[in-house]
Amino acid sequence: MGTTANDIEVIILSDDEDEAPENDVACDESSVYIVEPEDSRETDTALTPSTLEEDLVVTFSRRAEVLPHARYDCPIHPFTAEDRATDAPLAGNQLICDQCFCYICDKLASSCVLWCQGGICHCNSHKRSTYWSNLRDSTVLGDLQAFNLTVSEVDEHLRRAEKMLLIFKKEAFVQFSIFLRGQSLMEYGPNAQHQKRLIHDYTPVYELVSSFLYEADKQNDRAAAILRLGAAEVFIRHVNCLGSLMLPSPMADVNKAKACLLHRVISSLQRQLVMADFTPEFRQKIQDFYRRFPLPIELKNFRNSLCVRPWTDILLVSVLKGQNISGVRKEGKKKDVLAEDMSVIFLRSELLQRQKRYRELCRYLRVVQSAEAAFSLQQLRDLIPFFMCLAGDFSSALIGFLPAVNAPASRFTPQLFLIYFYIFKSATAPQCIIASHPFHLCRSDAVWEPIKGAVPLKRELLVKFSLKVHRCCPAVYADSQCWTSLLTVVNSLGASGIALPAPSPKFLLEAKDSVNAILLEQIQLHIQIPRTFLEEYPDQALLLLVTGALGFRIVEFPLRPVLPVLSTFQGNLWALQWLWGDLPFGAERLGSFLQDVRQELKITKGGECFLQFLNSLLHRRP
Repeated sequence: MGTTANDIEVIILSDDEDEAPENDVACDESSVYIVEPEDSRETDTALTPSTLEEDLVVTFSRRAEVLPHARYDCPIHPFTAEDRATDAPLAGNQLICDQCFCYICDKLASSCVLWCQGGICHCNSHKRSTYWSNLRDSTVLGDLQAFNLTVSEVDEHLRRAEKMLLIFKKEAFVQFSIFLRGQSLMEYGPNAQHQKRLIHDYTPVYELVSSFLYEADKQNDRAAAILRLGAAEVFIRHVNCLGSLMLPSPMADVNKAKACLLHRVISSLQRQLVMADFTPEFRQKIQDFYRRFPLPIELKNFRNSLCVRPWTDILLVSVLKGQNISGVRKEGKKKDVLAEDMSVIFLRSELLQRQKRYRELCRYLRVVQSAEAAFSLQQLRDLIPFFMCLAGDFSSALIGFLPAVNAPASRFTPQLFLIYFYIFKSATAPQCIIASHPFHLCRSDAVWEPIKGAVPLKRELLVKFSLKVHRCCPAVYADSQCWTSLLTVVNSLGASGIALPAPSPKFLLEAKDSVNAILLEQIQLHIQIPRTFLEEYPDQALLLLVTGALGFRIVEFPLRPVLPVLSTFQGNLWALQWLWGDLPFGAERLGSFLQDVRQELKITKGGECFLQFLNSLLHRRP
């Protein structure tokens, strides 16, 4: 065993208590050998110059490479620094090497025309001076300085944007000057005298700005934002010529053209503020730049259009996470209300749909407020149950469709009802649809896909949903196809379409009272199906309940076409016979209904047995 302490190596060869082999002579005695460390270092001695020359031979040498640098960092020429020395070069500051750069111009000092110019000597500039730093920012940033950007924020895209903006400003100045001068127009008055007048047409300026905004759309996000704001700053200052003659062209008038152009700019910037990944500093700078616009009175509605909350806003985050269900945040005496432009609400809805954040979208839509377009916001809120369906929460969707007040289901169209009916029945939904209006769900080219985590509604819940919609939506209640879809579901067992066996005569007799009690419930959206009604024949009970509702519908007013509705009973003729025997027809209404059935029977082909059965039922009625 070996150990080292204080650079002295100690080797322990054995121990008194160790047992050693009998023939091991080396272990007869306990011994410790201390091995003295040897100093391997040679004694320092002074080497003669001849010895040094023998050991070191210089074969190659060159000067260190000097990289490009600002004049104040030059390793060759000393630099004298003062805060604001502009009259003449300070001692030796005008001297340069091949790699010296001008701090202000950001180019080789040898090409700087103001290097030694009296009154603005660039050779004295350095980064530790506030004056020279501001002058450098002004020179390097150019027109971008108006946006309060820093040099570190400027990239090649913003450089290109600055050049495009400079060219645009020159062209816009030329076109607007032509507009101000006007063009002469000779008109003949009632006295056949020549009158010389000027006509001012703003259309060429409008077309120039529109073309520039189109080019801005092709740039990356930050450059596009700068270009749009730069263009708006130019045209927002344009004014009409007083007493001038205007053409009837839509964009010949300055005020109308400015409103149209500014709306386009604001719409694009709002989309960027919601969709683009801007840094907090950059979005604040473009908002501050827009606030400085001298908006005329006719455009005052655009004043706060870019006051768009970032996604990190405290109130917005708390609403999306479900921590705030009122949309109001109080901090001391201040109250912050989640109110946004309708255009911003649409944009947030679009992004949350693309990201499949449906629950967060529903929380947002429930509480957000808008001072404009209340009808548009209501239509968007009508989609909350659809978004809950996409989240796989059918229970919340059913509740959302049928609240006690202002139920979205009351605004259903028959087509929209059928879409939701199929969603609940199949647990599938139209995908890749960015919806901002319920009608957007009715696209015929939509692809239906299974909803993750969702299971089809039980038939009892599907029937209750349909009957509740009938109570609050006259359009669905009157539609023949909606009745056909519902009756198709309750007339068969599952997707196989197997008919239901007829229940006992006693059940059929008792079912009339139960069905009437359920359907005649006075509460508007309350449908309560007793458990006892579903115990013995659950599927047949649901069929009789819907059949009874159909009977009330037929008695109220004509149902056309009626034959597709009655055809759903082909496998369950006992249910149709049950309906037929208890319809409370008046003589006039009965005659009208029978006439409708006979007319449709004449033009219907196929299903002869069923048609014969219908004819037999018709003949049983007086």
